[in-house]
Amino acid sequence: MDHEASETTLRFVGTATTLLDLGPFTVLTDPNFLHQGQRAYLGKGLFSRRLTEPALQPEDLPRLDGVLLSHLHGDHFDRVARRALDRSLPVWTTPAAARRLGKWGFDESAGMSTWESVELERDGWRLRITSVPGVHGPGPARFLLPSVMGSVLELSRPDDSPDAGRPFRLYVSGDTLYRPWLREVVERCGPLDAAVVHLGGTRVLGLTVTMDDRQGVDLVRLLGPGVTVPVHHDDYGVFRSPLSDFVSRHAEADLAGTLRLVERGATVDLGNPARSNPEP
Repeated sequence: MDHEASETTLRFVGTATTLLDLGPFTVLTDPNFLHQGQRAYLGKGLFSRRLTEPALQPEDLPRLDGVLLSHLHGDHFDRVARRALDRSLPVWTTPAAARRLGKWGFDESAGMSTWESVELERDGWRLRITSVPGVHGPGPARFLLPSVMGSVLELSRPDDSPDAGRPFRLYVSGDTLYRPWLREVVERCGPLDAAVVHLGGTRVLGLTVTMDDRQGVDLVRLLGPGVTVPVHHDDYGVFRSPLSDFVSRHAEADLAGTLRLVERGATVDLGNPARSNPEP
């Protein structure tokens, strides 16, 4: 299926913060607007200092249809987002995060159980957002970390469109670790056109709590997206696995899909791998 670049794009703000333009819909992910040098609260009395400057601030954002939040950590929903984002926006997130956001006045927060979906419609276009599994910590440590969700965003064109056919499917990993049971994402949702993969190899108290380069490549091999866009890899001191390691390992693995890198402030096409952005 051929997708126009204007229909499925990602603009990278920093960390895991992106603007997803999917047909007529615009979704903000994991809003983190802290400036370089400021500290994000990671829970349990832990902080990490931001090493980079985000490309946008809340006042720079376009009109949004909603916010997709993988979990409630200070590098994914920070005090700037809490203060400045429109509290009438829908926020699709975990049940635990939705309860906290509700207390902060984000009354449209929707806590989504695993495999639960919501749908948006506009001018015959449909965007279906499905919560999919994730795990933020190894073994018993997962109980010390907030619950996390991945997401599949499925864009369907109007039925009378000449290009109507199989929907475009985008997977956003959230801060999950690699697990073989994540194969269920494609088994239940269908083949993936693109994936936004949270990397960084985050280490907290000696534990790795986000995918490093090896786990990231294992996940790409498992799910087989047409296009992979890595994010969440160099913004905080707790990130220990550089993007360059993932790029090298991805090349060595000789995976079938296309790897597309995106700088903060730049936009990348999530569609047809043959059209743009050659492999790095």
